[in-house]
Amino acid sequence: MKNELMEERGTSPEETAPQAEAGRKKWSLPKGKKPRRRRLIAGAAVILAAALALTRLQQGGTAQAGANYQPVSAGRQEITVTVSGSGTLAPADAYNVSTLISGAIEEAPFEEDDLVEKGTLLYILDSGDAQSSVQRANISAAQARLSLEQAREALNPTAPISGVINEVFVHNGDSVTAGTALAKIMTSRDLSIDFLFPYVEPAAFYVGQPATVFVGEFADSVQGTVEAVSDSTSVMSNGQEGSSVRVKITNPGVLSDSFKASACVGSYSSYGQATVSMAGAATVYSVGSGTVTGFDKLAGSKVAKGEVLCTIESEANRAQAENARLSVASANLSAGSAADNLDDYRIESPISGTVIEKKFKAGDKVDGAASGTLAMIYDMSYLKVEMGVNELDIGKVRAGQTVEITAAALMGQTFRGTVERVSVNGTTTSGFTTYPVTIVVEDYGDLKPGMNVSATILGETVENALCVPVGAVNRGNTVLVPGEGAMTEDGAAVADPSKLEERPVTLGRSDGAYIEITSGLSEGETVLILDQTAVMGG
Repeated sequence: MKNELMEERGTSPEETAPQAEAGRKKWSLPKGKKPRRRRLIAGAAVILAAALALTRLQQGGTAQAGANYQPVSAGRQEITVTVSGSGTLAPADAYNVSTLISGAIEEAPFEEDDLVEKGTLLYILDSGDAQSSVQRANISAAQARLSLEQAREALNPTAPISGVINEVFVHNGDSVTAGTALAKIMTSRDLSIDFLFPYVEPAAFYVGQPATVFVGEFADSVQGTVEAVSDSTSVMSNGQEGSSVRVKITNPGVLSDSFKASACVGSYSSYGQATVSMAGAATVYSVGSGTVTGFDKLAGSKVAKGEVLCTIESEANRAQAENARLSVASANLSAGSAADNLDDYRIESPISGTVIEKKFKAGDKVDGAASGTLAMIYDMSYLKVEMGVNELDIGKVRAGQTVEITAAALMGQTFRGTVERVSVNGTTTSGFTTYPVTIVVEDYGDLKPGMNVSATILGETVENALCVPVGAVNRGNTVLVPGEGAMTEDGAAVADPSKLEERPVTLGRSDGAYIEITSGLSEGETVLILDQTAVMGG
């Protein structure tokens, strides 16, 4: 190295020796001083290194003298962008069957490896106590509803039957107490009266026969018809024998079951006074105390069953109705909760799949959540794997792309999968972010959940792309190309590194081995790849 430096300066070693010797004499240290030989040697080394660096810069920048280069030609080929990674296979869906209920298992009608559908019965637990709770809750709910009906009736009396109001006993503004009669309703205007005819045979009468009826003290009579005739004579209360005839009349609007009547049918007159019978009559009574409001019905008004007739206004009635309503709501919730709890004693499969494990059987006892998993079910309709993709590559991945799957456990076999989902929920570790990509494998053959697999996502394919090996691209997106006279005659090696040039290029897509050059290089041009092994070994 020292001789080379001297040659560059135009001085031979022989010429330099005396000068050096003289120099040493000229720069000898005064008596009592120690020599600084180590410092001089270090300084000379620095000067020498600087001289060599300057020389290399003058000879072409990054080209390294004595380094080995591999020449390759830029060529066109098909390139497929790929992204690789690894992960662990999992079933399409998995479910650990568990329960919060404690008790004995009465039935467990399934076994491991069984195929079960969603909703298939897996376990039945002893539900005796739960059924009693349901019954008690239902009784409480029924009682609450009855109390609500009574409270509502106290506030707003309703018609118990459909019909016509026959009598009105109160008016708006009246104060009433519980048990006060409010109105009387009849389901029909037809009245039936059973008359006795002494010493007359039943054959003397017939159904539909006209009849004249005299009611109470009314001067006018009411016309009716025979509705029914007894089959034979009977002994009446006066000891006389006679026939019984039922006559139907239409109520003119003033009659009630408090009236008495007599009748003439043909040439025969009835015996004594018979009671008027009203069909389907009902009296509405006040259940609570208060002031009558909103009573707009009159005698002769039609009403429907359940129709509100009026309001018995009082704070007590309104408070009672509201409390009863809240009680019903609470009772219904309790009943519904009890029924839901009863359903918990029947454990069904939440998914369709294969029973992988059955840990409890009929006769075993479970202790709620403390028992853990009762059974495990896998949906094996397909397998899936989730792998993390680097932020630099995630832009190359999209749903629907084909994936090649390999497993160390199944050497020589390759399976096909599909990218199902690309998540944007990345995870950053030590300044690098990865994004989860879910891959679905439908035709999984001998692959099994839990196997570790390698996945290669096949991305965009570029045809007739101008490419060079990835190793030919240097930092700063440059390639090393030979200038005029840089290569040997056969072009297999570098003859003069000083004539190598760095050229900037524009990069495109890469498959990991080759990279596309979109500008800065032409097809057939030679680029050089530095043999890093040779450089490090030298």
